[in-house]
Amino acid sequence: MKRQLSGFTLIEVSIVLVILGLLLGGLLKGQELITNAKLKNLAMDFRNVSKIVYAYQDKYRALPGDDAGAARHLGTGSTVVSGAPGTVGNGVLDGNWWDEAGLLQTSETVAFWEHVRRAKLVQGSLSIANDVDLPSNADGGRIGIESGAPAKAYIAGMSGKFVVCSANILGKYAKHLDATMDDGNPFTGAVRATQGAPKSRPNNASCAVAGTPSNCSNIVDDGLPYTVCMAF
Repeated sequence: MKRQLSGFTLIEVSIVLVILGLLLGGLLKGQELITNAKLKNLAMDFRNVSKIVYAYQDKYRALPGDDAGAARHLGTGSTVVSGAPGTVGNGVLDGNWWDEAGLLQTSETVAFWEHVRRAKLVQGSLSIANDVDLPSNADGGRIGIESGAPAKAYIAGMSGKFVVCSANILGKYAKHLDATMDDGNPFTGAVRATQGAPKSRPNNASCAVAGTPSNCSNIVDDGLPYTVCMAF
C-alpha cells in the first residue's frame, strides 16, 4: 500500500514568502517612521528654544529666567532669582543648563522654564518643584539652556550668546542632527556633541581643535549616549 505524502505546494510556499516579505517590509517601514519622528522632535527642541527666547524678549524686553520684572510681566508668584547684585536683569543666564529644580530660587537657567511657561510660550507645569517638571527630549534626556561663555564652554570651541543642550541622545541620532542643522561634523560648528551627560565643565576639546582630523565625524559611536549642544 502506497503512503500519500503531504506537504506545501510551490504556490503555497510562494504565498507565505510574499506575506513574510510584506510583514518585514512593514516592520522596517514602521521603524523608519518612528526614527524619523524622533529625529524631527529632537531637532524641533533646539529650534523651539531659540524661538521662545526671542519671542519673550520681543514681548517683555527682558530675558526669561533673568527677568527682574517677572512679577510685573507674568503675575504675582513668578520667580525672581536671588542672585548677586547686578546679575538679575543683566541679560545673562546665570547657572548651568543641567541645574536641577531645587535651584529654582538661585539659578536663572531653571527659572527660565517657569518664565516661558507663564508667558504661555511653551506648555508645562508652572510649579517647578521636582526635576520631572523640567523639560526632557524624546529619549527622556534633560533639555536646558545657558549663556554662551567660550572661556568655560560646556563643549570646547562653541560660540554664541546662548547654548541649548539636550542629553541622552544616541550617537547615530547626534550625527544625523548635526547633518540636518549644521556642518555634518559633531565636533565643529554651531552644533556639537560630547559623550555622556556630565554635570560639569568637561570643555571637551576632542577634535574641536586646529587641524581637525578628517575622520572626526566617525568618532561618535552610534550606540552610545551623547549630549548635543547648539549655540545661537
